Amino acid sequence: MIKSYFVTPVRFDFGALALLPKELKALGIARPLLITDPGMVATGTAARVLGLLPAGAAMFSDLPGNPSADNVDAAVAAYRAGSHDGLVALGGGSAIDCAKGAAVMATHPGELRDYDIMKVIKREGRAITPAAAPIVAVPTSAGTGSEVSTIAVLSVGPGEKIVLINNNLLPRVTLADPELTLSLPRGLTAGTGMDALSHCLEAYFSSNENPPAKAVALDGITRIVANIRTAYNEPQNRQARWEMMMGALEGGMTMLNGCGAMHALAHAIGGRHDLALHHGTLNAVLMPVVLEHNRPHCTALFARLEKALELPGGTNFIDVVRRLNADLDIPRGLGAMGVTEAMIPALAEAAVRDVNTLTNPVRLDAAGYEDLLRAAM
Repeated sequence: MIKSYFVTPVRFDFGALALLPKELKALGIARPLLITDPGMVATGTAARVLGLLPAGAAMFSDLPGNPSADNVDAAVAAYRAGSHDGLVALGGGSAIDCAKGAAVMATHPGELRDYDIMKVIKREGRAITPAAAPIVAVPTSAGTGSEVSTIAVLSVGPGEKIVLINNNLLPRVTLADPELTLSLPRGLTAGTGMDALSHCLEAYFSSNENPPAKAVALDGITRIVANIRTAYNEPQNRQARWEMMMGALEGGMTMLNGCGAMHALAHAIGGRHDLALHHGTLNAVLMPVVLEHNRPHCTALFARLEKALELPGGTNFIDVVRRLNADLDIPRGLGAMGVTEAMIPALAEAAVRDVNTLTNPVRLDAAGYEDLLRAAM
């Protein structure tokens, strides 16, 4: 059964942020809580957005790079204290995913981990209902895709991340304004851009057969590969920023077709608070190793991809990725990021438990994940 989820209304272009008051009014949201991060506060973007919100709005910005259940609880407390009726998520994946967690926990019983998709699949968890608080997403990076996806990834304990997947987590509308990415630092441009590429790649190579999703993912891959270096080296290049935000949206639209071993491993490693690593950068480091492992199981898809990118005969897409990582100053391996040999068995076990392992082109057990981790060191 093929399922498609391209259903989030998106207002996309330079200046889209100005539509925020109109969109909130159309949704009947009169007292929104703005969820954002300290970076948006420091740049003044949060204050700019707060100024577009109706009277009674407030802001919650106590967010780390990898949001946790504690951050969600704090956001819920702010939501209830202000008698808010909706959420505006401004930022990258941390803000938008925290908003999704808050949308659930402000309106549903139990604990956040009760809604983990793996528990739901096993009929041990709770379903997210239409009662979830409405969200308007305003992405400020070109990477997460959370602004158009049904997915949120959150930490619920040391070394433990959960994945929420439900149609009721889709933002009611997304304002995708590339203007907000012009000030994105080079390191985050690289990490978030490679995150977007990982979403497109894993949706494209997913074991789920979904031609519309794979076609959109392929378009996203071509946009990102063609423009990420320019966005990195010329931060004010408006066309490159436009293309990168579109590629990120396409990654978010298609990731529900299933990700794979890149994300299973990145979630496992990212769950270690002592490492505090950027999710997209982790995906970039893992990308060549996972693609190399998967290639024998999806040769036709690789051939189609290499043709779409118009690579010279004999050029391997995995080499293209390796050159991208080098040009974007991505760390050379997990060892350089603080991962040690002693961590590998536990990380492999966590990857096996991650929902994304189910749609990797070839199924991996703990031993297989250990081999991938060692190859990425």
